[in-house]
Amino acid sequence: MNLTVSSSVYLQFNNISKHYGDIQALKDVSFDIRQTEILGLIGPNVLHHGKILSVPHRKQQMFYLPDGIMPYSELPVSRVLEFFSRLFGVQAHRMNTVITQLGLEPTLGKKVKALSKGFNRRYLLAVALLSTQPLLILDEPFDGLDLRQMLGVIDILKQTSSRGRTLLLSIHQLADAQRICDRFILLDGGKLLGMGTLEALRTKAGITEGGLEEVFLALT
Repeated sequence: MNLTVSSSVYLQFNNISKHYGDIQALKDVSFDIRQTEILGLIGPNVLHHGKILSVPHRKQQMFYLPDGIMPYSELPVSRVLEFFSRLFGVQAHRMNTVITQLGLEPTLGKKVKALSKGFNRRYLLAVALLSTQPLLILDEPFDGLDLRQMLGVIDILKQTSSRGRTLLLSIHQLADAQRICDRFILLDGGKLLGMGTLEALRTKAGITEGGLEEVFLALT
């Protein structure tokens, strides 16, 4: 794999191929991430996205939040968020803002392991938002959230992008991806089907209207 950095393209992944046993997770996949955009990794099997995100590269430039984790599960939420705030050099008012944005006040005295799925997702997102790396990579950021919560998180992530951070989101639900992403990477069977804006993908698929679902079906 080759990885380059430029002024307009934040990161560029060239010719990624990954095998796990007999399974080829990625086959000669190339894509770029542009500065301050929200880029979505889309495909029928979210594990494919994890294969891309697990490829070693410049970790000091990114914060990667994988799906299905519960760090520091025996500690209260407040202590964990205070720890990460100190780790990232974030002031208390910023931590309090993130807590308020994500509605985490009812959880601060609870142990992480006692959180519901939705609150655990928001707790993890809080850790990600407290990080300071310019590239934020989130695996299934809306998992466990109801519609109102998801729309709130979408607004927060769009604000994060507008303040200068670049976001790469692995999203399984096509409708959710369409709500937030500027561009999309469509994957199927480890192969790259297409990359670009919804309009560009429609053109590639040979259709004049429809959303990501229609594009995906037309390309597969």
